[in-house]
Amino acid sequence: MTKRTIAVVIVAVAASLAWAPPAAIAQKYGGILKSVQRDTPNSLSPHDESGSFVTAWAVGGVYNNVVFYDPLKPVESVDTLIPELAKSWRWNSDYTRLTFPLNQGVMWHDGKPFTAKDVKYTYDIDRGVGTQKLRINPRKFWWRNIKDITTNGDHEVTFHLGRPQPSLLLMLGSGVVPVYPAHVPLTTVRQWAMGTGPFKMEFYKPELGLKVRKNQDYFVKGRPYLDGVDYVIIKSKPTRVAALQSGQVEVDQPSETDQPTYETLRATVPDMEFNKTATTSNVNMLLNHARPPFDNPKLRKAFSLALDRRAYTTKVQPGYIVGAFVLNRPHGAWGLEDGAFLDMPGYRDPKVDKEDARALMRELGYGETNRLKLKVTTQNVANFRDGASWAIGELKQIHVDAELEILENAVYYPRMARREYVMSVQATGPSVDDPDVYYFEGFLCTSIRNYTNYCNKETEKLFDQQSSTIDRAERIALVAQIERRLVEEVARVSIGFRINYNARRRYVKGFMGHNTTSNWLRMQDVWLDK
Repeated sequence: MTKRTIAVVIVAVAASLAWAPPAAIAQKYGGILKSVQRDTPNSLSPHDESGSFVTAWAVGGVYNNVVFYDPLKPVESVDTLIPELAKSWRWNSDYTRLTFPLNQGVMWHDGKPFTAKDVKYTYDIDRGVGTQKLRINPRKFWWRNIKDITTNGDHEVTFHLGRPQPSLLLMLGSGVVPVYPAHVPLTTVRQWAMGTGPFKMEFYKPELGLKVRKNQDYFVKGRPYLDGVDYVIIKSKPTRVAALQSGQVEVDQPSETDQPTYETLRATVPDMEFNKTATTSNVNMLLNHARPPFDNPKLRKAFSLALDRRAYTTKVQPGYIVGAFVLNRPHGAWGLEDGAFLDMPGYRDPKVDKEDARALMRELGYGETNRLKLKVTTQNVANFRDGASWAIGELKQIHVDAELEILENAVYYPRMARREYVMSVQATGPSVDDPDVYYFEGFLCTSIRNYTNYCNKETEKLFDQQSSTIDRAERIALVAQIERRLVEEVARVSIGFRINYNARRRYVKGFMGHNTTSNWLRMQDVWLDK
C-alpha cells in the first residue's frame, strides 16, 4: 500500500467505530454547575460571530456537530474525533468526497426531527448559498473547497470537494460551527439558541447571564449527568477570581485562568484543581497594511523587530510559548517545533533585533526628535490590555509613542471587521488545530478575519498546496515554509501562544481543557462529585 492508501484505510476503519460514551461507573447525576462567562455574547449564534468563543462557550451544550472532539483528550487531532450527530464517516479514495450516515431518532428541542436537510442547510449558509444569510460569516473561507452538499434520504449527507482536503473533517468538529435547525430563522437563533444538544435554553439576559437545563430527550443514552449549567457574566478579572475563591462559580471559562490567576487560586483555594494546556490562542499585534503608516513594509518590519517575545512569555504572561502562527509542536500537530524560531527576524537576540528596528526607523525619518505617534486599539479583556500595554512600552524604545484605546466586545469586533483601526493587540484563537483554519481564516486576501489586510497570491497557492497534501511529513514541511514566509512578510506580529490552567473545583469531574478553547464545551460528560 502507498502512504496515501494507508491513510485512507486508517481513517475509514477508525470512523466505522461509532463512539460509545465512557461507562458510568462512579458518575453521579444531578446538580447545577456554575461557570464563569467573561462577557455578554454579541449574539447566541456562533456561526455569526468573529469573537465566537464567547458565544460558543455559552451555548455549546445546546448544540451538536456531525462530529466532535473527545472531551477527555486535551490534544486534538483526527484521532480524537468522535461521531456525534453522525454514526460514522467515510472518505472516498482521493479525499474529495466525505459521507456521514446520521443517527436516527434525534430531535430538535422543539420536538421536530433532525435530518440530513439540517446539515446541508447549515453548511450551505456558511458557504453563502441559499436565502438565509449570516451577518458576518467569518468562516466562509473554511468551506471554499466544497462544491456541493447532497443528501441521500433523511439520514445521510455527503460533502463534495473540488480537491483533496483531509482537514474538512476536523473543521466540521469545531464548536463554533454546530448544526443549526433548518426550520428556525437565523433571526430567532441569534436571540435564543435551539439545538439537539444535551441542554436546553431556559434563561438569558444580556449583562447578567445564561442558564441551560437538562434535555430529557437527549439522544446519547445516559447523558447529560448535570441538571443544568448557569453561565454567570463577570467582566472584571479580579471579580472573576474572587467569585472562584468564594464558590459563586465553580469553573473558570477557558482562556481566563492564566498563570498569575492559577498561582492566586492555588494558594487560596485548597480544593481548586487545574489542568494545564498550551492553546491555539495567539496574542499578536495587528498592523493594518492598507492604512498609513503601515502601508510601508519597512515600518511593519521595524515594529516586529522591536518586540522581545521571550520577555513577554517570561515576565508579562509567564508560561506563554513563543511561536509563529500555527501552534508549535509538540503542543499541537502541525507547527514548527519549539525553539525553531531563533534565526528568524524578531525572534533572535532582542538587542540585535531592536538595533535593527531603530536603524529602520532612522531610515524612515524617525528618531528622538521626530517620534511616531499612533493609537493602539484593543478589546476590554485583561490579557489583551496587558499585551497592548507591554507592546507600547517596547515600541517606546524605537521612537514610537502610542496611545491605548480600549473598546468593549460589541464595538471591537465590528470595527475590526470593517478595518477601522491602524494598530491593535488581540488574541486570535483558531478553533481547530489545523493549518487550513489558521491560514484560510487569517491570511486569505478576502477573508473577513484577515484583519491586517495581508495579501500575497503566491502564498495563497502554498495554502492550497499544503491543504491538499495527504502525507503528514510533506504537509509539515510545507507549513514550515509558509510560517517563515508569513514572519518575514509581517503578515501579523505573533507574540506568544497562551497557556491555560483551566481552574475547577475538585468535585467537578469530566471537565478537561483542550489545546483549543472552542471544542470541549458540550458539558454532557461533566458531573459533580458531591
